[in-house]
Amino acid sequence: MTDTQPDLRTLPLADALAWLREHGEPADPRPDIDTASLRRRFPRLAHVRTRDLVVDAPSGPQPARLYRDDTVEHTGAALVWVHGGAFIGGYLDMPESNWVALELASRGIPVLAVDYVKCLGDVHFPAPSDDVLAAWRFAAGRSPELLGVEPDALLLGGASAGGNLAAGAVTRLRDAGRTLPAGVVLVYPALDPDGAHPGSAPDPDSPFVRLSLNFAGSAAALQDPHAFPGLGSVGAFPPTLVVVCEQDRLRPSGEAFARRLAGAGRDATLHVEPDADHAHIDEPSHPGAVRTLEAIAAWMGDLPR
Repeated sequence: MTDTQPDLRTLPLADALAWLREHGEPADPRPDIDTASLRRRFPRLAHVRTRDLVVDAPSGPQPARLYRDDTVEHTGAALVWVHGGAFIGGYLDMPESNWVALELASRGIPVLAVDYVKCLGDVHFPAPSDDVLAAWRFAAGRSPELLGVEPDALLLGGASAGGNLAAGAVTRLRDAGRTLPAGVVLVYPALDPDGAHPGSAPDPDSPFVRLSLNFAGSAAALQDPHAFPGLGSVGAFPPTLVVVCEQDRLRPSGEAFARRLAGAGRDATLHVEPDADHAHIDEPSHPGAVRTLEAIAAWMGDLPR
């Protein structure tokens, strides 16, 4: 990092938020994660077409990007995908969004990758969740045109904070009596106020809890099951794939959610990626990243139609 772009991961949360408010999303220093570089590294991505869109969301216009490869046989399913970033960062060009969507589209799964407002100051839950719900409705209302599938073949998924927002959107849709996604994909999701210790009282000194509190906006909101789906009912949840990483401190949150789904008689699949840590699908060179994407594609392809 340069003097003007610190490593935000090492800063106290208040300082990181202040820097992001002033400077915006920092540039990614990696030289080989843009789409052209990814196509050169992974020739299978050559025929994926992308189209930038805008979702009219409660927090204002939010960018989205459509990915389709019509040179391969489609699986019959499509995905709305939400990137992570600790609720304070992340964007559509990061590999966790762009590369993931390119890879899935190249395997016959059209993807709409979506963005949402970040919690940088006065913004807290439910603002990012509202934006994800708006993106879901946008996709579901146009799925034949945009994604080539009917709404009942459309899935919702996300990674890390995006996994939280995807699962939270499902609980909100369910509790409002709305139509649910055909399935849910949660990759190293942050579903509890303290993802390392699901079911425990939140420790205000925990880094996870500090980020959760910044997202929730208040100590009381840390108990809201719409903000933290690991706390609430899993009744009526659609078929769900939960991916966790062997070395990830957030692993207990995803595993606990998968156990609760299975215990409630829901269709739940847990995939543990060996020798991987949090955010491994944001690194295209990680050997486990392609394995995870292949597991997602296989699981989606096996869903009943």
